Amino acid sequence: MQLRRIFLAGALLAPMLCVAGTPAPSLGATGGSAGPSAPSTKSGGSAPSPSAPAKRAPVKTSAHVTTVRITRVSCTPSSRCSKNPRQVSLRGTLEVEGIHLAPNMVVAFPSSPGARISRFSPASRLRRSGRSLLVTVPSHAHSGRIKILLSKHRYTSSFGPIYVYAHSIGPPAAKLVDPAPSDPSVFDGQGMWIWYMSHSSGGSVAAIAAQAHAAGVTTLFIKSSDGSTNYWSQFSSQLVAELHANGLKACAWQYVYGSNPAGEAALGAEAVTNGADCLVIDAEAEYEGHYAAAQTYIADLRATIGEGYPLALASFPYVNYHPKFPYSVFLGPGGAQFNLPQMYWKDIGQSVDTLYANTYIANRVYGRPIFPLGQTYGGVSSSDLLRFREEAVDYGASGLSFWDWQETPASGWSTLAAPLAPLTSVVPNTSFPELKSGSKGDPVLWMQEHLATAVPAQETTGIFASQTLADVQSFQSSHGIAPSGVVEAATWQALLALAPVAVSWTGTAPQG
Repeated sequence: MQLRRIFLAGALLAPMLCVAGTPAPSLGATGGSAGPSAPSTKSGGSAPSPSAPAKRAPVKTSAHVTTVRITRVSCTPSSRCSKNPRQVSLRGTLEVEGIHLAPNMVVAFPSSPGARISRFSPASRLRRSGRSLLVTVPSHAHSGRIKILLSKHRYTSSFGPIYVYAHSIGPPAAKLVDPAPSDPSVFDGQGMWIWYMSHSSGGSVAAIAAQAHAAGVTTLFIKSSDGSTNYWSQFSSQLVAELHANGLKACAWQYVYGSNPAGEAALGAEAVTNGADCLVIDAEAEYEGHYAAAQTYIADLRATIGEGYPLALASFPYVNYHPKFPYSVFLGPGGAQFNLPQMYWKDIGQSVDTLYANTYIANRVYGRPIFPLGQTYGGVSSSDLLRFREEAVDYGASGLSFWDWQETPASGWSTLAAPLAPLTSVVPNTSFPELKSGSKGDPVLWMQEHLATAVPAQETTGIFASQTLADVQSFQSSHGIAPSGVVEAATWQALLALAPVAVSWTGTAPQG
C-alpha cells in the first residue's frame, strides 16, 4: 500500500455565413498604391499639379460587424437559473435574442474571467428551439462579455457581462442526507490493514484469524486492486467466506490514481461483488487537482454498488497541506460516508496529541465520521501506540485501524491487545478551521459550495477573494453573527446546516 508515502475550444471554426442583404466587408484593396503617386521618371513626364488632390491610401475596413448583434440574453429554464437572467451554470442554457441572428452562428465566451474574445475562445453554436435561439455554455467558459463570431475573422459587438458558475444556481435545495450505510458498524472496533496476504502470517487464514482475535482485531482491510486494470486475486469471494467463517469482517481497499477513474470504479465494484463488507478508497497525491476524475470515479462506483454501500476514504490527515486534493468530492454528497485519515504520527513528525487535534480540526467540516488510521510500522514506541488507541476513545471514534499487518512487530501486537485506560491529560479539540480573505484550497471550495446555496452569485473557485468576503459578511449578518468576514466555528455551523450546491467538475477544476 502506498499509504505512506481546454482548452482550445477547438475554436469552433466560424461558418461561412453571410447575412441577407449585407455583403462581407472589404478587408482593403490588394495591389493598390500605398500613398500619393510618385512623379514619373520617364522623359517628358511631369509631376501632378499642386492643385490636384493627392491620392489617399485605401482604408482597411474594420472586421467589426454592426448589422448582426445580440440584444438580450437570459438563462433558461427558470428551474436551473437564479433571479438574475445573466447568471448561468457551465453547460447551462442561454436564450439569445438579437438582430439578424440565425442557427449555427457561433457564440464565443471568455476563456478566463473577463478575457477578450478571440477565435480561440470557448464557443458554442446557436440552435433553434421553437421560436427561440438557444446556446449551451461551453465547459471551459468564464464570466465576461460574449460575441458572435462570423466568417473571415469578422465579429459582432460584445454583450454582457454574462456570469458563469461551475455550480448549479437553481433555487436553494433542502439539506441532502445520504442514505444510511447498509452496515454502519463495519468500521467499529479495531482493524488491521493487509498489503500482501502472502506476507501476513504466511498467508494462512487460520493463523491470521488466531493473531487477529488475540490482538482484539475484528476487521481486516485487504488490498484488492491497484489502478484501473490490476485486480489482485488475493481478494476473492473464497477468502471473504473463510474470514467470515472465522468471525472476521473482510473489507477491500484499492489504490487509485485518477488516470482512468471509470476503470478504477469498475475494480472497486468487483471487490464488492466478491463479498467485501466495505470498500476503502486509498487516494493520495496522484488525485491532487483532479476533481473531474474524482467525480467520475464516485459517480461510476455508486452507480454499481448502490448509494448505501459502506464506502470510506483513506487519505492525507492534514487538509491544509494538500489544498488541491478533492476532499469535497470524495467526502461530499453521494461519496464516502466514512473518513479514515492516515494519521502516521512518527512519519509526520508530530506527537500523537498534536496529530489528533490538527486532523480533527481540518476534517471536521466534511461531516463524515472519523475512524483514525494509525501506524504500527517504523519502530513506533509501545507508549505512543497505546496513546493513539486511547486518544481515539477520547475523540469519540467508535473504531480505528492500523497499517500494516506484515510490518507489525511482536511488541506492536501485544500493545494492540493491551487494555485501555482513560486519558485525563487530553481535552479533545473541538475547533473548526478558520478561513479568511486570501485563503485557498478545498476547505474554501467546500465553504463556497454551502455559501452559494444562500448567495447564488457566489462562485466556487477555492479562492477566498473580495466577492467571497462580501458574501460571507452578508451571510453572517443575516444569521446574527458578527460580520467579521472570517469563517470561524459559528459561521461554519450555520453554513454546514445548508446543502452544498451541486458542482460539475467535468472539464474544469477549482482555481485555488
